[in-house]
Amino acid sequence: MNKYILSFFSIAFAACSIQAAKAAIPSDPAIEAAVERTLSRMSLDEKVGQMTELSIDVLGEWKNGEFFLDPQKLHEAIAVYKVGSVLNAPGGPTAQTPEKWVELIGTIQEMSMKEIGIPCIYGLDQNHGTTYTLGGILFPQNINVGASFNPMLARQAAEVTAYETRAADCPWTYSPTVDLTRDPRWSRVWENYGEDPLVNAIMGAEQVKGFQGENPNKIGCRNIATSVKHYLGYGAPRTGKDRTPAYISPSDLREKFFEPYRACIEAGALTVMVNSGSINGRPVHANNELLTRWLKEDLNWDGMIVTDWADINNLYTREYVAEDKKEAIEMAINAGIDMSMEPYDLNFCTLLKELVNEGRVSLERIDDAVRRVLRLKYRLGLFDTPDTYPRDYADFASPKHQAIAIKAAEESMILLKNVDGILPLKKGVRILITGPNANSMRCLNGGWSYSWQGHLTDRFASEYNTIYEAVTDKFGKSNVILEQGITYPSEGAYYEENEPEIEKAVAAAADVDLILACIGENSYCETPGNLSDLALSENQRNLVKALATTGKPIVLIINGGRPRIISDIEPLAKAVVNVLLPGNFGGDALANILSGDANPSAKMPYTYPRHQAELTTYDYRVSEEMDKMEGAYDYDAVVSVQWPFGYGLSYTDFSYDNLRCSKTEFNADDELVFSIDVTNTGNVAGKEVVMLFSRDMVASLTPENRRLRAFNKIALKPGETKTVTLPLKASDLAFVGHDGKWVLEKGKFRIQVGSNTLELTCLDTHKWDSPNR
Repeated sequence: MNKYILSFFSIAFAACSIQAAKAAIPSDPAIEAAVERTLSRMSLDEKVGQMTELSIDVLGEWKNGEFFLDPQKLHEAIAVYKVGSVLNAPGGPTAQTPEKWVELIGTIQEMSMKEIGIPCIYGLDQNHGTTYTLGGILFPQNINVGASFNPMLARQAAEVTAYETRAADCPWTYSPTVDLTRDPRWSRVWENYGEDPLVNAIMGAEQVKGFQGENPNKIGCRNIATSVKHYLGYGAPRTGKDRTPAYISPSDLREKFFEPYRACIEAGALTVMVNSGSINGRPVHANNELLTRWLKEDLNWDGMIVTDWADINNLYTREYVAEDKKEAIEMAINAGIDMSMEPYDLNFCTLLKELVNEGRVSLERIDDAVRRVLRLKYRLGLFDTPDTYPRDYADFASPKHQAIAIKAAEESMILLKNVDGILPLKKGVRILITGPNANSMRCLNGGWSYSWQGHLTDRFASEYNTIYEAVTDKFGKSNVILEQGITYPSEGAYYEENEPEIEKAVAAAADVDLILACIGENSYCETPGNLSDLALSENQRNLVKALATTGKPIVLIINGGRPRIISDIEPLAKAVVNVLLPGNFGGDALANILSGDANPSAKMPYTYPRHQAELTTYDYRVSEEMDKMEGAYDYDAVVSVQWPFGYGLSYTDFSYDNLRCSKTEFNADDELVFSIDVTNTGNVAGKEVVMLFSRDMVASLTPENRRLRAFNKIALKPGETKTVTLPLKASDLAFVGHDGKWVLEKGKFRIQVGSNTLELTCLDTHKWDSPNR
């Protein structure tokens, strides 16, 4: 794992003076020549068509439960309007077999090559495995990948997903998501890697490499293009509701929210999808500074920017910065949008053509956008190989791929409490499995699973084990009773629960030694997942409270996409395991952990709140740590959380000793090499995430409590000691100041690894002129 000893600048480049940025993706002369040849013979209609993306639903119809393309509708879109991209799964959407995808995408490609001579690029939200490809592997969601703190698993999951997506003839995924989950109320917490910029940067960059391979100019037939989303600031809505405005300080926007996108771009990401909302009152889809200057110019990036679902329309229907759709298109294209996801409406083509003819959008801007679209298609090899076929992908859903998914699930489940070592469970223990999440594949997978809301998962994932089925297999049918007490309606909204039958679960507890209470959320995605109460449902909390009266020990299994307040029932449990959204193999992975066949090693990827009105992130400013304001006012601002970011237990113990650094005094261009000795002091083998945090002791901006600067996950046998080395560029300790410039200030820094701390001194202040150091 040593190659994953990472810091911000092991995945980003540093610059200390104003100069042209190194190209994020090296230019390929052969590809550029081919792009120019193709562009030179294109009409304006063809150029505008290449900037248009339609949903497959408008191109066909359903007959006898199966979707078929309509030749006339397809001809209109491809031959008449010259549309260059199609997305989504048909029917709501609903996953299709690889063979059906080959039929659908192959038919589109055949017409595109015949009528335009340019291949179509097809895109799917393959967000945690083959979301929309039946029979393929569904991995843990990204929040689990973040919790694993294992970049190798991030890359392997992306490699498998790319392979199995290409088996179904699709070359492009709208993934990874690196939004930063800064608000636990948000309905998309689970789609990214947690609240920390470094974790999102590292995991996102590794997934980009896993999806695309090592050479972004030559994406092979076992890899796919990525679309990193949702650029940027999407994960911090002031209201906590999806697609609502964010208000983010300029320093945080550059220092925290931009960093994961920068890392992904510099890892070779070919496309970026844009935030649906606004930041500080300015819709991102109309923000030239963020789209053109920050992404394309500052990073010298020649990739493509695509909108999210019909989001140009929002500029006049929701944001009211444009009078009508034509003006909205003008604003978005001039801001830097290259492809518009116009799922149902071909009038985008007509209106954009009018804007060019009226001189409101320059032909130069159109040509720049089309170059980026064509470049993407050439890099994917679609001109030479427009289609790929299942017969060439023998490892589709293979045992080898399944093993990676099981390991990822095991390494992403967080042991949060284990009083008296109740876990792992002893053989022969009699278990009551209860709670609404006990017997559902839908709950284990969450949204983006076979359908957008994940509500159809139990139709398609019956071959996999629910928690109840996996625990039964592991501990024996005679030792396991299922009495849920609370259930969800089949395929209903995530917040719906059936009439409680708590008394049945309480009665069943009489015949067992231990209660496994599986609580949390049903699946949801995006705006339908908005909530007005962060507390776990009253029914579920009442179930746990009633079960506690039996005197039988309770193990809480938390299964959901975001933290729900459980401070009133957590004290009733002897153990707590947060499985998040572990995917189709989540039941098996949990059974392995409960039995001790796997040792938990995950850490919290976000701060788990204790109270509704006390929401924070781990990197809060130190001025939040007041317990009283002097004078007449009591100011109760003590930071209190249920579980902090980075917290997680193991079945063994680890000690940290002898933290040291290669330098105790440094300047901006120095490299600091930290070392610490970590020992497994327990009786079983385990993995430990070694995290290095920093604190600027005095700064021109109120310092943060601490920031994660590097991490490394290591495996240790009982009694084994390893010296962990964590290299860090001194410039990683810089921050973005009041003036929007990166600065490393003279003064003292506290470094912490485990409970070990040391103090370093920066000798001179250094300010960067370049936007990205």
